[in-house]
This record gives sequence, structure tokens and C-alpha cells, in this order.
Amino acid sequence: MSQDKPVTIVNALNAALTDAMADDDTVLVIGEDVGDPEGGGVVGVTAGLSTRFGDHRCRSTPISEQAIMGAAIGASLIGFKPVAEIMLMNFTAVAMDMIVNHAAKLRYMSGGQTSVPIVIRCMTGAGLSTGGQHSDFVEAWFAHTAGMKVVAPSTTEDAYGLIRSAIDDPDPVLVIENTPNYGAKGPAPVAGHRVPIGKAAIRSEGSDVTIVAYSRTAMEAVAALPAMTEAGISAEVIDLRSIQPWDEEAVLASVAKTGRCLVVHEAVTPFGPGAEIAAVVQERLFGKLKAPVMRFGAPFNPVPFSKSLEDAHIPKAARIAERAIAMVKG
Repeated sequence: MSQDKPVTIVNALNAALTDAMADDDTVLVIGEDVGDPEGGGVVGVTAGLSTRFGDHRCRSTPISEQAIMGAAIGASLIGFKPVAEIMLMNFTAVAMDMIVNHAAKLRYMSGGQTSVPIVIRCMTGAGLSTGGQHSDFVEAWFAHTAGMKVVAPSTTEDAYGLIRSAIDDPDPVLVIENTPNYGAKGPAPVAGHRVPIGKAAIRSEGSDVTIVAYSRTAMEAVAALPAMTEAGISAEVIDLRSIQPWDEEAVLASVAKTGRCLVVHEAVTPFGPGAEIAAVVQERLFGKLKAPVMRFGAPFNPVPFSKSLEDAHIPKAARIAERAIAMVKG
């Protein structure tokens, strides 16, 4: 990958998989339409892999999420490192038994004798009018599952680095890719780059309020900065990158400094990851807070198909700025 020009997140993910497969013969890719004869993935993330590495290492599967996960788990138990694509995050529900009762628990149930080094890639996100069964952020299901790790990149460098770290990890890692963000451009990642799982990135330093986000909402929070600056508000934006485990140290240090915390995510607000973060912040920093910890997520309903309703469903920059300003100014 050329370092001289920006690349898309799709390019970065493809480079991560290409480099991982070139570095390690045990890395496999399986999923619906991932092979080149079927188009190299519905958005092109796996394009070129089956041609370069062969169908035995990048294999298109039938439309059966349970079978994809079962095959990935079985391959991992005999020494492979499968990257299993579940095309849409909503469809992980079809394979929940395999993911939650097998992949996440086998290390524990074998007394540490067996690990399941699989990566589960999926895409989701509102904004393309794909409707209520194709757009949900349901990361809380998996962050609540002991034995699972959950990551969600927002930039090209993090997309590459988190995939590489997920493949290295001895336990199951769910990688959430934001569909409307696939075309976002950024620097070409350096080959071999890794992003540590559980380590957040500070996208902007500030002193009045801490905004905690991940995936596309982290970029929306960054886009909200000019409006906050114009209102005289200095905001610190923390991109978690990793939802489970999440970087408690970075978040607590920031909120201890600013005294205010706004957690933003595209998942519905009730029972979402923001609730866990808010609880920890208030338990640990209650005496230092200048305002209650606030959450800003989607309303508690399926993602609308109507474009105007869908736009209102997503936490966007303007509304993030409004909420942060209100927290500071009252």
C-alpha cells in the first residue's frame, strides 16, 4: 500500500487481511461471498485474497451464519486463526449459540487448555436506508459476554491495526465495521501496525467536558468541536476503539480533569455500553464531577427506513455539540 496518498477504510481492512495472511499461513478467511469469484466481499474488503492465497485459505460459504461460526471455531481448535465474516451485525443473532456458548466459553470450560483465536468481522450502521434488520449496533450483547473482546475502529490506521491485533489475540474478537464509514479516507497504515486492544485514543484535548465515543460517533464528536469552540467550550474527545475491554484509565483521567462526561454511541441508549461507562465514572469520580454523567445514543426503537427518521435516529455532530454545551453552560 502506497504511503503517499490517502486510502479508504475498506483499503485498510483489505491490507490488514492481506498482510496477516502473508505473514502467517494459519490465517484463514471464510464467509459469504468473500472469494473473488463471488466479488471479493459485498464491499470489497476481501477482494484479491482468494486469488492470491487460494480458495482453501479464503473460502466463500453457504448463507449459514451458524455454519460459518461452527467452521471457524472447529478450525481454531486445530491450530488455525480464522477470520469469519458475518456479513451484517444483525445476523450474528443467527449464530449466537456458536458465538456465546462455544467460542466465548471454551477456554474457561477447558480449564485454559483450549483457546479459540477467531476474529468475527461484521458491518452495521444507520444512514443508508437499509432498514431495521441491517443497521443495528448490538455490541452490548457481546461486551456483556465473558470471554469475548469487542473493538470498533473509526479511522484507516485503527481499522488496520485492530484487525492485526484481533488476529494475534488468543481469544474471540468481534470487529465492528461501520458501513457508512467504509469510504472515509485517511493515512495509509504502515505494514505491521498494531493497535493494542483496550487502549483508547485521545482525538482532541480539552478542559471543560470529556466526550467518550467509538466507531463513527467518535468522528461525529470530532466534527462537533468547531461548534463547541465557538460556544467557548473546550472538549476532550476520547475514541475508545475497544469496547470490551475499554480504557477505564484514560476515561477516568480525562473526566477527573474536566469534571464532566458525555458518552455517545449509535447503539440505543437503554442498556447500552454508555450505561456501563457512566456507572463506572460515577462510582469512581462522584466527588469530582461537576455534572451528572450523560448518555447520548439512539432512541429505543429499530433503525427507521425513512431517511429523515433515520437521520434523526443517529447521534450527529450538531446534536453532540448541543448536549456538550448544555452540560457546561446548563
